[in-house]
Amino acid sequence: MKKITLAAIALALTLHAAGVFAQETMKKDSMNCMDMKGMVMKGMNMDCPDMFKKPAAGKQSTHMAKGVVKKIDAKSGMVTIAHEPVQSMNWPAMRMDFKVKDKMLLKKLDNGKHVEFEFAEEGKTYVIKSLK
Repeated sequence: MKKITLAAIALALTLHAAGVFAQETMKKDSMNCMDMKGMVMKGMNMDCPDMFKKPAAGKQSTHMAKGVVKKIDAKSGMVTIAHEPVQSMNWPAMRMDFKVKDKMLLKKLDNGKHVEFEFAEEGKTYVIKSLK
């Protein structure tokens, strides 16, 4: 009976030590410079080792894109655009809704029209500032 008890205690201690070792190894190795290519994570600087450093406050950057107008909603001031990849945002080509800063911009748009536009993030919305 003593041998079984001692064996059980030894096994429990071995398993606990292995778990602690694995956890410490993960902290040191896998989180230092994870490959974050292709991931869009707002407010994060993906350059290692300071990948969790936030961008400077009050700095609003704008981005340029090209696309095709798919839908216009004049009442809400929204336009749906199927845009090409946006390098500055690390975005693939996709179809998405944008709010327009000035509803007068909607008069320049028609379904199917190819446009170049400048946009910025404002809160949880992407807003078109200008277009060609």
